[in-house]
Amino acid sequence: MATLTLLALALFAGFACSSPASRILGGGETTVAQYPSIVQVESAGVSSGIWSQSCGGNILTSKYVVSAAHCFHGIYYDPTNRRVRAGSSIRGYGGQVARVDREFNHPTYGANDMDGDISVVRLKDALVYGPYVQQGPIIVQDFDMPEGIPVDLAGWGATQLGGLPSDNLRDATVYIVKRDICADRYRSLSVPRSVTKNMICASLIDVGGKDACHGDFGGPLYYGQILVGVLSWGEGCANKTLPGVSTAVSSYTLWITTTAV
Repeated sequence: MATLTLLALALFAGFACSSPASRILGGGETTVAQYPSIVQVESAGVSSGIWSQSCGGNILTSKYVVSAAHCFHGIYYDPTNRRVRAGSSIRGYGGQVARVDREFNHPTYGANDMDGDISVVRLKDALVYGPYVQQGPIIVQDFDMPEGIPVDLAGWGATQLGGLPSDNLRDATVYIVKRDICADRYRSLSVPRSVTKNMICASLIDVGGKDACHGDFGGPLYYGQILVGVLSWGEGCANKTLPGVSTAVSSYTLWITTTAV
């Protein structure tokens, strides 16, 4: 089994000259050729048994993916009603389908709002690597993403709040928002929410228009092809003043590498 690939991202020193090209809500259509480590997480209806894409994820090795814990949790959750689809740009069609064997939600998940919203998921069926199915590198432990860095988010979620999911993979480029600013804004809500050191905020701050939306969560936040975040939560979609929030992978890299073995 392939081992995880970790990158330190020393290239940040010159990010202004080497930012990713602009590319989901407010974004545009793309393909898995651009993001070969992305997967769809599909859920089976409790009564109907019909499978439908509900979250995203990212390939760690041929037998493990990483996603959001809230995608593998709840009173109706069972490993038998989750599977992943890799190697297809089209929602719910094509590519490789692998059944879920077991989820390993981070032990802190649920203790403090959305802190620890990350899961390492073991598959029953090994994925077969190819041009559209590849292992993705993840960021090293405790690397703090600098403010203003451009990052890409991708998924099959809704293109507007309350809307239908996208039939095709979409992506958008947003920018890292200083955590203190993000935390202050969520703290000011009538029902405050916590932004912790284990989270990354990213948006077009005070502009809006680009963001993840329902159906995208669990999916990747990338710098280039390096996984730096797991899309987790937000207030609405593409809110002008409240950034989207992702789980910071660098807070959990050591846990991920010891779990995905």
